[in-house]
Formats: sequence, structure tokens, C-alpha cells
Amino acid sequence: MMFSRREMLAGGATGLAGLALSSSLWAKGQVLDTAYVNATVWTGEGMPMVRSAIGIAGGRIAAIGAAAVKAQSGKSTRVIDLGGAFVMPGFTDAHTHFLTGSYLLSQPNLREAKSPQEFARIVGEAAKSLKPGQWLQGGSWDAELWGGELPDRSWMDPVTPNTPVAVQRLDLHMLALNSLALKLAGIDRNTPDVPGGMIVRDKDGNPTGILKDAAMDLVKRAIPAPTDADKEDAARQGIAHGLSKGVVQVHTTELDWITHDTLRRLRAKGETDMRFYSFVPLQDWAKLKALIKAEGRGDDWVRWGGLKLQYDGSLGSRTAMFYKPYDDAPDNKGFPIHKRADVQQWTNDADAAGLQITIHGIGDKANDEALDIFAAAAAKNGKRDRRFRIEHAQHLAPAAIPRFAQQQVIASVQPYHAIDDGRWAIQRVGAERLKGTYAFKSLLDAGAKVAFGSDWPVAPLDPLTGVAAAVLRQTIDGANPGGWLPQQKISMLQALHAYTATNAFAGFSDNRMGLLKPGMLADFAVLDADLFAIDPAKIGATKVLRTIVGGRQRFGEGSDI
Repeated sequence: MMFSRREMLAGGATGLAGLALSSSLWAKGQVLDTAYVNATVWTGEGMPMVRSAIGIAGGRIAAIGAAAVKAQSGKSTRVIDLGGAFVMPGFTDAHTHFLTGSYLLSQPNLREAKSPQEFARIVGEAAKSLKPGQWLQGGSWDAELWGGELPDRSWMDPVTPNTPVAVQRLDLHMLALNSLALKLAGIDRNTPDVPGGMIVRDKDGNPTGILKDAAMDLVKRAIPAPTDADKEDAARQGIAHGLSKGVVQVHTTELDWITHDTLRRLRAKGETDMRFYSFVPLQDWAKLKALIKAEGRGDDWVRWGGLKLQYDGSLGSRTAMFYKPYDDAPDNKGFPIHKRADVQQWTNDADAAGLQITIHGIGDKANDEALDIFAAAAAKNGKRDRRFRIEHAQHLAPAAIPRFAQQQVIASVQPYHAIDDGRWAIQRVGAERLKGTYAFKSLLDAGAKVAFGSDWPVAPLDPLTGVAAAVLRQTIDGANPGGWLPQQKISMLQALHAYTATNAFAGFSDNRMGLLKPGMLADFAVLDADLFAIDPAKIGATKVLRTIVGGRQRFGEGSDI
């Protein structure tokens, strides 16, 4: 059975790092199945060394360079002329909420709303297509686009009298509800706040419709769950979307098991076309340990073995945990989602079980405490290849930056957030604290491993937009043509490395993904421009022509699927 591969998965996370290249899948010198010629190939190893051809056999890279490809081509080899196109390792996105993003592909996009009136109009139009009583979800609204005022149920009530509405802020840390949704969820002025969350209220104590962080669970349990078929259909849409952007693998950094179970069902029906590394809640470490003991850690299409915990909230929602109050909310420092003692115990136990752990940390205090928790677990459990991660690593105190390298903690960051939050972050935390904000170059200079992701659907599932954000750091409002915090710009090579080889390392797949060399999985993207040769300002105009995963073309003209 495909999920019981204990012979290559024994020994926890270290076992994942030691997956052997199967001779049944690839053998040196075998005749190529496919040869891609007339290309500009960047293998992912260091600075560009021009190669003009790449050959595939058994779903793996078998030859690099014109001479090697020619030597291994036979009568049965399919030859594809790429017309000089740029070939590179396929992108991995190290941080997605994949199923949520997939659903949003067919739901209203409130990111386009630039005023309360547009917000209400889009919600009202979307409600017209629903049956009475059917929930309207989706969202990705951003209050900063109209001055910062949070949505109110009164905006939605006139246009949704029979439609319950629960639309999320783009960072997934707030929901905006109309009055019908509040009623169905049983939320009123007498409903107490929940630990790790907040019900926003008006001056009279009545809920405005905004729920923050853990308070969102109050309404989520009232929304009818989609069927398994609905989830699988949505995931397929997300896969097609990701492949169109050159993405060959995503890490699904979730706080539940819904995406994990959906991906397992899809894998049972065949190849998933895109590869997945699934994270589940840290609190459920014992359940994951039992799953691995019974079934292993999956295969190269759908793998698991990682755990995620959300420690604080977000900057936009003012729920990220800082040492000092927010500049624009002097009575608020943010708050933890969980008790530190609990997080320490879960981390100690999960680490002792050989599982990979990542902690969501936005504020400077949250990041420091996450680093402390990791240090204590490593000291308690002894040396091993654990690859701890912090998701976001967004606002760092100066002393935290060198600790990532010293403790071998991976900073799993999202470049697009920098050019999004850069429009207004100074209002939240002031100029001094911005010195450690989205500090990609500082982390790299300190010797840390920096992995890149999108946080889709908070940001686009499009690595090229992330590359442009990291290299240029131009905010999306056009106000910073020279770059926001330009001292944190990084090079094209560093950005591409973060989206390929480092992301493979961050997911324990670096011995078979992230580089183009013989024996590695044949996962690569074909672009219409050489990213090392073009003006960086044109990165966003670059198009993905083909995406090959496992030696098969999964996106582009003449795809194999």
C-alpha cells in the first residue's frame, strides 16, 4: 500500500531526510523518456551555469547538458524544443492554507473593495447567486484600503436579509459577520470573549460583527461543513491554479486535519499532479505519531510528519504579541493564543517523537518566546536533525536575528506580506521596531536558512510575485519605488534559492527536490524569460509556459494530463 513505506521512513524526521533514491525509478545512463532541448537551464546550484538541455527517465532527472542528453537519447526518446526558454527547479511554496485558498477561487473577492460601499456592493452581488440560507464566505477584505475602519454588520444587513455572511480579512485573523450570521452562531451582547480571541463590540456592548482569532470558532461551528466531494473538487482547482504558476509542491501549514484528510483521499485516487507536505496541529502530536507508526509518512505526492501551532495573531488585526503596545492602540500589546507552558510541553513531546515543529510568530515577543521554546526542547531531547521552523518570523527584536542561525531554526517568511504591510506597518509599530521587520537580508547575512512562501490566500499563490517582492520591495500602492526598508532587499539568486532548495530543506525533501541534477525528481518550471538576465522590474511580467512534475507536463500547451 502506498502509505506504508516504513523501510524508508523509520527514525522520525531524520528518516525523512534519508529517503533513498530508488534504483527502480532511476538508473544512471538509462535511455531518456523525454529530452527538453534548446533551453537555458539553471540547475539551482549557485550562480547560473548555462546548460541547454535536460533529460528525464522514470520521472527523474537523468541528464543535464546537451552532450549528456544526446548520449542518453534513443529512438523512443520524445524530444521537445523549448525555443530558448528558461528552465529552473519548480517552485515550492512553504506556507499555504491550500484548501481555504482553493475555495476562494470560486468565492467573492473583497480584496477589490476600496470603500465600505464597494464592500457592501460585492457582498450583495455575491448573495444574489446563493439560495436563501446558504452561507456567503470568502472575502480577503483589507480595511486599510478605505482608511482602517473595520466592517460592521450594518454594512451588510440591508443587502443580505436572508443570507448569513462570514467573510474573512485577508490575513485570516478576522471574520466580518452580518446580523443573521451572528444570530445563527448564537452570538449576542451576553456572549463572553474566548481565550485567545475577541468579539468586537460597539459603545453599547453589542457585537459589531467582527470576530478576531479564536473567537472565529464561535461561528465556524455553525456553518454547514462542505462534503468530501466539495473539498476534493476545490483542491483540484487549487492544484490547477498552482501548476499554472510553476508551483510543484506546497506545504499546507494548517491548524486542523481537513486539508490533510482531503489530500489523502485525493492521493488514494492517483497522482495529485502537485506535491504536498502536510502539517497538522501541534496539540495533536500523539495522533500524528500513531498515524506514522501505522502507515508511515506518505510518499512524494502527499507526505506528512509536520506540526504547526499558532502562537499569536497578526499585525493587521493588532493581535500579534509585542513587548510594547501598538503605536496606534496604546492599551494593546496583542496576546498569545495558547499558554506558554502548554506550548512548551507539546513541543517537548512532539520533538521527542521525532516530528517536525513549526510555530507561527508575528510579534517580537512571540518570536522570542518561540525561539526560547525551541531551545528548551532541543536541550531536553538532545541533538538531532529537527529543522524547527518559525512561520512568518515577521517582527524580530535585534537579538533574535542571529539566534535563527545559532539554533538552526528556519525562518519561513512570506515576501509579499512585506510589500503589502509596508503601506501601513509604521502606524502599528513605529519606525524603531521596523528595523527588525521582514528582515530577510539580515537573517541571510546572519547565516540563517530563509524559506519563502505565500500564505495563500492571504497573498497570491504566485512565487514570481514573491520573488519580485523580495528583490524590489516596492509596496503595492506604488509609494515606495526605491523599496520599502530597502536595506532588506536580497538578490535574485537568494530569492530563487529560497523558493527552491531552501524550501526543499525546510520540508525534508532536499535530497530529491529543489535542484536539477541526475537522480532528483523531474520537477521543473519553464519560463518565457531568463530571470537572471531581465530587468528586475519585469519579474512580474514573466510567464510560466510549462510545469513538469514527476517527469510529466502538468501545465502548459500539450500537457500530459
